[in-house]
Amino acid sequence: MAEIIDMPKLSDTMSVGTLVKWNIKEGQVVAFGDILAEVETDKATMELSCTVPGTVLKIYAPAGQQLPVGAPICAIGKKGEAAPEPSAAPAPKAPATAVPAIPEKTDVSCIPAAPASSGSVAPQSDGSRTKASPYAKRMAEKAALNVAALAGSGPGGRVVGRDVAAAASAPAAAAPSGPLNVAVAPPADGKGIQPDADVPVGGMRQTIARRLLESKITVPHFYLEVEVDAAPLMAMRESLNKRLAETGADAIKLSVNDFILKASAEALRRVPAVNASWAGTSIRTHGAVHLSFGVALEDGLVTPVIRDAHAKTLKDIAVEAKSLIGKARSKKLTPNEMSGSTFTVTNLGMYGVTGFFGIINVPNAAILSVGATIKKPVVDAQDRLVIGHRMVIGLSGDHRVVDGANGAQFLQALKQLLEEPALMLI
Repeated sequence: MAEIIDMPKLSDTMSVGTLVKWNIKEGQVVAFGDILAEVETDKATMELSCTVPGTVLKIYAPAGQQLPVGAPICAIGKKGEAAPEPSAAPAPKAPATAVPAIPEKTDVSCIPAAPASSGSVAPQSDGSRTKASPYAKRMAEKAALNVAALAGSGPGGRVVGRDVAAAASAPAAAAPSGPLNVAVAPPADGKGIQPDADVPVGGMRQTIARRLLESKITVPHFYLEVEVDAAPLMAMRESLNKRLAETGADAIKLSVNDFILKASAEALRRVPAVNASWAGTSIRTHGAVHLSFGVALEDGLVTPVIRDAHAKTLKDIAVEAKSLIGKARSKKLTPNEMSGSTFTVTNLGMYGVTGFFGIINVPNAAILSVGATIKKPVVDAQDRLVIGHRMVIGLSGDHRVVDGANGAQFLQALKQLLEEPALMLI
């Protein structure tokens, strides 16, 4: 029997996805594990692999279309079988309130998203009550939407998951429909540096905009900065890479960022108060250090996570970071590899930026911002003016969780580890 494949829920915050590219066509035979399409989620562009072998009977959505979770995208069945109408699709066998897990052996499985379950009731602002499924209420809560204000398309006017997804993807009512500044004069020479255009914003960029705005508005940021003598770090990196190169062609090459990640994990061990999150009425402390770090892509930024970084060696961290960067650039990161961090490191030193302060990656309590190592005149311990190698590191902290003293102690520990890098190897 033919089966309709729906737009899957590929991350815990995803409500809509964009079909960037189809890798199949109608009439093509597909096997388990074949890549059907590329889907842009709220976190990354990911490959959609097949778990239903057969013949592609029909493609319901063209490339470039944005669809809510659960919307039909294609039908797979036996050759010659009639493609079912989306409304006639059989209900998934998964429990009604469960979102199927993503198999670990595939990048993304095209398992249909779970439908909304039978209704419960949510209060409205006017004192009356409106019907809404538990699934819809959970979706609305994650999307910061008032479920009582939504129009329901389910039986009896019940608000279901597709209603929440549609509301989450719709532009805000107060948002302007056109450019904010329509009085921009055209270039005098008729050429300019690029065309005047309104470039459509993809799901990843929308999520980046929403999450950073939420962080900047709701989290009371404070900022600290320290200058590090990077000469010992650069010397150790050069020495270790030379020794590693002698071990064989496949030896890992340590980057400055690898040292920063390792030092951050060790500094958090010394000042664990920074490895925490705001939980509304309490501060949640985290026993493990799960480090996320920024990887710039053409269409946005992703933050893969190195789990249990506190228990890993410098080499372990370097190998894992390299693997995650490769996955990010080839669009093979899974949602699990981009979630659950307790601290974030962002580095713009490779672009020559000497110092900056990042926006906190909620629910982390802090983010570390790393600048470039530059040569500059400094006064040494003997009061001599010499050429030094200096790196400026900034910390943005959530003042609900981290006090200035905690932040300063963390930077002090980090500075010591970077200036005496042998301490990381103990």
